[in-house]
Amino acid sequence: MATILSIETSTNVCSVAVAQDNHVIFRNEDYEGPSHAVQCGLFVEEALSFAESHAIPLDAVAVSEGPGSYTGLRIGVSMAKGVAYGRNVPLIAIPTLQLLCVPVLLYHEEIPENALYIPMLDARRMEVYSAVYDRSLREVRGIQADIVTGETYQEYLDRGPVVFFGNGSGKCKDVINHPNAIFLDGIAPLACNAAPLAEQRLRRGEIASTAYFEPFYLKEFQATKPKNLL
Repeated sequence: MATILSIETSTNVCSVAVAQDNHVIFRNEDYEGPSHAVQCGLFVEEALSFAESHAIPLDAVAVSEGPGSYTGLRIGVSMAKGVAYGRNVPLIAIPTLQLLCVPVLLYHEEIPENALYIPMLDARRMEVYSAVYDRSLREVRGIQADIVTGETYQEYLDRGPVVFFGNGSGKCKDVINHPNAIFLDGIAPLACNAAPLAEQRLRRGEIASTAYFEPFYLKEFQATKPKNLL
């Protein structure tokens, strides 16, 4: 097991955490809006000071890789690269949509075993970035830009329960009207939930390049059109 500093800045929430042997020993979060340029540096400094004051060596740095805000991700990734390079530790990239799934899988035991999970990040109007995962975080459908209508996720809803969450899901509640749809509020990507994914990637040797890694920015896109518009 390792000690990992995690940084998450893909949305309006800025968060930093340190986990040792998969247990969070330091965390700090700011929900007040996009002030990452100030808060991220302060949080990282506090996290590193905490680790050093407890004589805890850092084994890796994990950072949310998106999709997400251009400005937020640029700040978070730049900070993570700097710490990883300066301390000569591996850099680990965590897919933001998978990170969103972690608290749902850990803390919502009421969800049926056969449910599919669709984390959503808001883009604009009725557009979201989403992916589809099963309970083991196996990718059923990859990251995609969607225009949300009542039919966008019909094929998955017809199979069984589907859980929608993330900052793009709220605007979809009145559009996705299906008995198998489950909506969870208040789920944000947070650094304190990154440890399980970061540990897994570290064990597999899935290391990002501190020189060449680039995150997946939210941007203007040609979203997947509903079938009835093709």
